Amino acid sequence: MKIGFIGLGNMGGPMAANLVAAGHTVTGFDLAAEPPEGVAKAASAAEAATGADVVITMLPNGAILKTVAAEIIPAMHSGAVFLDCSTVDVESARAVATDAEAAGLQPLDAPVSGGITGAAAGTLTFMVGGSDTAFAAVADLFDVMGQKAVLCGPSGNGQAAKICNNMILGATMIATCEAFALADKLGLDRQAMFDVVSTSSGYSWTMNAYCPAPGIGPKSPADNGYAPGFAADLMLKDLRLSQQAAEAVDADTPMGLRATELYADFVEQEDGAGKDFSAMLPRFESRRRPA
Repeated sequence: MKIGFIGLGNMGGPMAANLVAAGHTVTGFDLAAEPPEGVAKAASAAEAATGADVVITMLPNGAILKTVAAEIIPAMHSGAVFLDCSTVDVESARAVATDAEAAGLQPLDAPVSGGITGAAAGTLTFMVGGSDTAFAAVADLFDVMGQKAVLCGPSGNGQAAKICNNMILGATMIATCEAFALADKLGLDRQAMFDVVSTSSGYSWTMNAYCPAPGIGPKSPADNGYAPGFAADLMLKDLRLSQQAAEAVDADTPMGLRATELYADFVEQEDGAGKDFSAMLPRFESRRRPA
C-alpha cells in the first residue's frame, strides 16, 4: 500500500519503520522528528496524505488531531482510510470521523497498547472503532504493526476501550503498590507476597507481568530504576480522558477519579514526571497513613 504517516515520534517512528520493512511505501511528516530509514520525508501533513491509500496519524491530543485532520482530509482521495492511532478524547475522535465520512473517507480510531517496546517489536494491540469495511481494508497493516486488533464498534469506540482499559490499569497499579508497601511494614517478604498473590485472587497484570517491586517477578521497569516503559505522565493523560468521558455521559467512576488525583499529585506535585507509572511503589514506601 501507499501510506502517509503523520507523527513519527517514539511510537509513530517504529510503526512506520515496520511498515516499510513489510514492503509498503511510506511517506511521513513530523514537526520535529526525522523519518526513520526508508520513510520518505514530506514537507507537510497534506503532502504526506496526498495520493495515499491509508493515512495513519499518531498525535499527542484531540486538539492537534482536529487541526491535522482539517489539513489532510481535503488532500485525501475518496475511499482512502484515515487510521488514527492517537489516544484522544472520544468526542474528538467522533468529530474527526464525522468530517472524514462527509469527505468520502473511511475513518478508524485505533489507539494502541504496548508502549514503545511494542511499537518497535510490532506487537501492539489495536482497539478499533469504525466500520467493518474500513477495518478489513487495513487488517494486513494491523498484522504488521501489532499482534492483535479488536473491532470495538462504531467510531469512537476504540478510544472508549482504551480509556476504560487504562482506568483499570491505573487503579490496579495503585492497589498493587499500596499492597507491597503495606506488606513491607507488616514484615512480609516481597517474594513471599508475590508467590501468594500471583497465584491467588489478587492476580493481576500489574502484579504478574509488570511487578512494581524490583527483583520480583518478570523483568519490568522497576528493575531499571523505573525508567518508563509506560510513563506516569501518559497514565495521567489517559486517566484524565477517562474522567472527561465519565463526566460527558454522567458515569460514576470513584476509583478512576481517585486514581486520577493520585497520579496528578505524583506527576505534578511530587517527583513522578518522567518515571514509569509503577514508580508509585517507592512513593507509598515513603508515606505514612494520613492523620
